[in-house]
Amino acid sequence: MKIAVMGAGAVGCYYGGMLARAGHEVTLIARAHHAEAMNAQGLLLETQAFTQRMRVAAGTNASAVRGAQWVLVCVKSTDTESAGRALAPHLAEGTVVLSLQNGVDNAERLQAVIGRLVILAVVYVATEMAGPGHVRHHGRGELVIAPSPASADIATTLGAAGVPVQVSDDVAVALWAKLVLNCAYNALSAITRLTYGEIMDSPLDVPRVMQDIVHECQRVAQASGIALPADTLDAVLRLAATMPAQMSSTAQDLARGKRSEIDHLNGFIVRRGEALGIATPVNRLLHTLVRLLEKNLPAAQGGAA
Repeated sequence: MKIAVMGAGAVGCYYGGMLARAGHEVTLIARAHHAEAMNAQGLLLETQAFTQRMRVAAGTNASAVRGAQWVLVCVKSTDTESAGRALAPHLAEGTVVLSLQNGVDNAERLQAVIGRLVILAVVYVATEMAGPGHVRHHGRGELVIAPSPASADIATTLGAAGVPVQVSDDVAVALWAKLVLNCAYNALSAITRLTYGEIMDSPLDVPRVMQDIVHECQRVAQASGIALPADTLDAVLRLAATMPAQMSSTAQDLARGKRSEIDHLNGFIVRRGEALGIATPVNRLLHTLVRLLEKNLPAAQGGAA
């Protein structure tokens, strides 16, 4: 298959790399230094099970998606609309578009811009860009996607590439549950510059802080008509054990001098809470602290990767 990845950062390069390894023709739309490295040397995918360099095509312009049967959209939430506007003129009529992004409303926002179905996907993977054209995988990798006419084929193709996929009618709930995980870990990792394992191994009372974050998110979710699983807090506390070496995407963004997705994580909970009359003081504090850190960046900018 011909598959394009719009926003080939750590997540996009991981899934694009797994598909390329399975023999598919993969095009990655990335920042210039990553694209140059991948065109010259291929994509280096370093996982827990193997390290391999794959041949891929790479570019910096959305026009590179022309002819793709699938487009995986992996841009930051801050770039959803701009990426959609860039993609729209180059999508063939039958192209399948998937949103592999953090946050709960990206597929809806993207669909409004491109005027076609966008398949919801929840991503559970720990990755980082270890250098230009070099993605390092720390753990997991499964996807949960919404039902659609293409979902069975997507699950089969990705499964054959080593990516477990579950098709679920409850993907909206799964997106919210993922949002809670991000709200609990992303800001704390960015502020402290610690990995998930280091955060949870601290002698401080981190679990109670996590509990406060989760309870605020649960109240906002319930008022929004979302019934989160009963074990949501337990799932949050267990996450660090599955990816102890992971730094959050927010921490990685700040380390690279980029603006983060915090407005679409803790900031989303704050805004939704305000609209529903629900106080979210812990999420508000975390959101504010990360935004203050962003003010110190030399040139805080969004981007496709």
